[in-house]
Amino acid sequence: MGMLGIKSKKDEVLDHWISFADGFSLPAREFYDAVEKEMAARKVPGMELSRVEYAEGGLLSDKRLYLRMLRERLAFDTCASPFGNSYFFSCRTVHSPPVIKVWQILVALCLLWALCVCLLKLLGLTFAMVAFVAFFFAIAQVFQNALAPGFSDLDAALMKIPILGPSYERWFRKETYYREDTRLVYLKTVPAIIKAVAEEMTAARGVKLVQQYERAPIFGELYKPVVPAQSNK
Repeated sequence: MGMLGIKSKKDEVLDHWISFADGFSLPAREFYDAVEKEMAARKVPGMELSRVEYAEGGLLSDKRLYLRMLRERLAFDTCASPFGNSYFFSCRTVHSPPVIKVWQILVALCLLWALCVCLLKLLGLTFAMVAFVAFFFAIAQVFQNALAPGFSDLDAALMKIPILGPSYERWFRKETYYREDTRLVYLKTVPAIIKAVAEEMTAARGVKLVQQYERAPIFGELYKPVVPAQSNK
């Protein structure tokens, strides 16, 4: 993250797999209903589910319905769809980095300026300065409270606020072992559930699900065992 947390980087696909089932047909919404039911039974904390439409091509192209599962800045976009005489299930792991846009900074500066003007008119210079400093201390206190146990909803809400969210993540939201562990559990659990539901629904109709493509996580190569080099002696 650069100065002020500004990033031009778009969402990054960390992982992607797709599986096919020949001679199979199913309304996508039925698959999404089954996945949502399973996720509800697992009670994954802090996860939000929604159904979103992504264009198949350009702006005027048809749209395809996806099921999105979001937790913090990590999302899973899964799709179920026919393709010719076949049918496929896909899942992408997507990371959305915190971003502050230039226009957001301009809006924030305008709001702060308007606040300063109002305080000066109402309280005068001295008290206006005190009130302005107290305002920033109040925001900092809210950020600190979001880190306390039992305030996960406040933490999630702050991360979604433009400008405040990236600032909160950079300067106040500490990275802990617990956050890393739960993030890894989330990254492993959700795709496994999606695959299991897809396999169960195809098997129920006597069709075998075949995994045709899988891209390992970006850092997957770092954890593969290294084969010792053979000696030429």
